[in-house]
Amino acid sequence: MSIAKKIVKGSTQIARARRHFRVRKRISGTTERPRLVVTRSARHLVAQIVDDSKGHTLASASTMEKDLRAQSADKTKKARTVGQLVADRAKAKGITQVVFDRGGNRYTGRVAALADGARENGLDF
Repeated sequence: MSIAKKIVKGSTQIARARRHFRVRKRISGTTERPRLVVTRSARHLVAQIVDDSKGHTLASASTMEKDLRAQSADKTKKARTVGQLVADRAKAKGITQVVFDRGGNRYTGRVAALADGARENGLDF
């Protein structure tokens, strides 16, 4: 089944899904260098560090967490905070290098802010 048949909501989502599948053919996380996955919706952002060889999520952070929901900041500032949180949680588990998977989203706005926040707190990618 083609990707266009799986997602029929609009051309923007189809284009994002195509970009995501194209990138995922080449990117996979290992135990030494896991994958930092960014999932973006209209309201929230989720960052997960995944070891694809084992299929485990090693660390995660989200704007849906209680302390971030209480903040009265715009979405871009919350995205930077999510990046900092996921970097801190990864460093606590001994992870310093990751492969960045933007999930087919363009590298701008909230996705770029999350990446900058993660780099600020010590993740290397």
